Order: sequence, then structure tokens, then C-alpha cells
Amino acid sequence: MSYVTANQPDGTPTWIDLGIPDLDRAMGFYRALFGWEYEVGPAETGHYTMCLLNGRPVAAIMPNPDSAATEFWWSMYFATADCDGTAERIIDAGGTVINGPMDVMGQGRMAIARDPVGAQFGLWQGRAHVGAQIVNEPGSLVRNDLVTATPDPAGAFYAAVFDFTLDRNEDLPGFDFTFLRRPDGHEIGGIFGLPEAPSSRWATTFEVADTDAVVARARAAGGTSGDVEDMLYGRIATITDPFGAEFSVIARPASTPG
Repeated sequence: MSYVTANQPDGTPTWIDLGIPDLDRAMGFYRALFGWEYEVGPAETGHYTMCLLNGRPVAAIMPNPDSAATEFWWSMYFATADCDGTAERIIDAGGTVINGPMDVMGQGRMAIARDPVGAQFGLWQGRAHVGAQIVNEPGSLVRNDLVTATPDPAGAFYAAVFDFTLDRNEDLPGFDFTFLRRPDGHEIGGIFGLPEAPSSRWATTFEVADTDAVVARARAAGGTSGDVEDMLYGRIATITDPFGAEFSVIARPASTPG
């Protein structure tokens, strides 16, 4: 298993969570897909519920505090060793800090921000909680990509905030996709330029062992799915949960490094 036991380097997607209208139904749906178990948080945390794989946290779900919300999506948090300093860099680069920075009960320090093209993301400075403790394994986070109609200003922003390098993906001709790499060269995700995108949003992809089987389980559990497709990096599908939150699943070739 790809265990994570310490804080990830700055700019690495390190945590994801989802606010939904019905916690019990969400737990049942994602258990059916990924085999997750749960640790439901107390009322004072808003029942912030840890999603566990092999006993280790990989994500969180919770009742959405906005009872009028009609759109739901997985939120992604970048690791940072200095939440306050990174928040300042976000503002300097043209982004907006929506909430924070703030301490979270000894678990870490966080902020919620929005980039100049409108995509929301979080920052996480881990303390007791380092983030997802299993990644790149079936049932866990494998990547996040920004989908936007305006990729150029987005790339400039993230390069300024996290010192990412931007590398055009030449393996997918006909697609506007740029890799985001940390200063050490590690790919943390990418930016997908999609002119018809109605809004800018960070998309979440989970690793699975069998894409077709997970799609079948998602449909049986009350979700919907697009067609399963083979592409360069694996067998992929886009799933929408019962509340309308969209995410992707991919079964990668065994030789694909994590």
C-alpha cells in the first residue's frame, strides 16, 4: 500500500472532503464503491466523518452546512508548511482567500481560497492529521486536475503560489492539458483547458481495481455514470453520486507508477 505518514511537500493534493445533504446515504454509496468504513465525528464538528480504508483516513464526508445548497463537489486541499504565508501568496497572485487561515482543533491549520479563474481549493498545514494516509491505491485518491475554459491565467497563478513548473502534455494530441510539477519534478496533477467548461473546478479521481465493476456498483447504489473508456493512462469513467457530486475512477495499468 502507498502509505503516507508525514506531511506531504508543499503543493501536493493532500486531502479531500465532501459536504452532502444525507450523511447516511452518502456513507452507503461510497462504501458500496470503495469498501470504506467510517468514523463519524461529534456534533461539534458538524459530524465531520472520516472515510477509512484499511483503518486509515483517505477522505471525509459531512452534512453540508448550507441547507439551501444545490451543487455538491469534492473539495481538494493542497499541503503547505505555512498556511498563513501561502494565503498571502494566493492574494499576491490574484486569488482570493475565502476563509481562514484558522486552526482546526489541533489537527492542523487550514484556509479556503479561490483562484483567479473561479476554482475553489483548500490549504492544509498538517499537525495531528497529515491528510490522506493512503493514496494511489484502489479506493483512494490518485489525482486532481483543474478543468477550466481559461487555462493560461490558472497556470500562471499556481506557478506563482506553489512554484510549479508547467509542462504541456504531448502524449494527448488534440487536448489542451498541462502537467503541474513541484520544484522536485513530481507531477501533482494538471490543468485541462476545456472551452465549453461552464465553470472552473478541481476534479477528483479515485484509483480502482476494476472500473467496470465500480461503475456497476455506483449505478446499483443510486448513482449515475458515463461510458467506461480506455485511454492512455488506464480505463476511466466519470461517476455522479446520488447528490450530483461528480468524480472519476480509473484502473491504471499495473506498470503505471504511483
